[in-house]
Amino acid sequence: MARWFATIRSAICAFRSMSAAYERLGMATTWQKIQLFYQGVLDNGDKRTDSWLLVYSPVPITCIFLCYLLLIWVVPKLMAQRQPVNLKPVLIIYNFAMVCLSAYMFYEFTASSWLANYSILCQPVDYNTSPLAMRMAKVCWWFYFSKVIELSDTLFFILRKKNSQLTFLHVYHHGTMIFNWWAGVKYVAGGQSFLIGLINSLVHVVMYLYYGLAALGPHMQQYLWWKRYLTSLQLLQFFIVTIHTSYNLFTDCDFPDSMNTVVFVYSLSLIVLFRNFYYQSYLTKKSKQA
Repeated sequence: MARWFATIRSAICAFRSMSAAYERLGMATTWQKIQLFYQGVLDNGDKRTDSWLLVYSPVPITCIFLCYLLLIWVVPKLMAQRQPVNLKPVLIIYNFAMVCLSAYMFYEFTASSWLANYSILCQPVDYNTSPLAMRMAKVCWWFYFSKVIELSDTLFFILRKKNSQLTFLHVYHHGTMIFNWWAGVKYVAGGQSFLIGLINSLVHVVMYLYYGLAALGPHMQQYLWWKRYLTSLQLLQFFIVTIHTSYNLFTDCDFPDSMNTVVFVYSLSLIVLFRNFYYQSYLTKKSKQA
């Protein structure tokens, strides 16, 4: 009987050892799969853009995003007992510089696509190193980098204690655009992506012009009656992008459906959020005043 119990104990111990070994093997396999996936992310990108700033790996832009979230959490606490920071000179320079950058990108998107005979309805990515293909890839990178610069908008709100403008829409839009365009420059620097950059650059010329004029002082408010139409323009761009992308999802176009799907879903989310912002900012206030 004692030998029988000893055999059972030995079997149980052996089973536990085998289970632990299989668990370790499973963990190792999972980790190996993660490593393979990450290596695939690095290796399968556009070789033309791999050496450009913040492109080769998602790690740097992820670190920037995490710092951005930390900033949103920490800085308002630091500012709680302090007076708003006077950023008037900084805001004037920043906003009008962004007008110039946005105008430059709009011109480059327009010129590059026009000279390369881009199709509005279906345009594959040109992965060649020809001057026009590289020109389009470079302006895509500038557009991506502009989204990193635009994270400064949030810091300016916090330092000026304009926390009411620190909405979910603001953080969501700024935080996700950097990842969307990291993927754009990493894998599809050109092609159908050009239309998004072109339209958004034009909208941002108008938007940062509004912010720049507002930064000049209260005396400019009488000339800024068109803020409502700026929000309408932003909504219009998302409708255009959604329609354009949905068309490409159902046609035979040599552009990754995965990218089109991400853009389509993202555009829909922005339509919902901006529509709600428009309703809360203009229609609700108007009904209350009436």
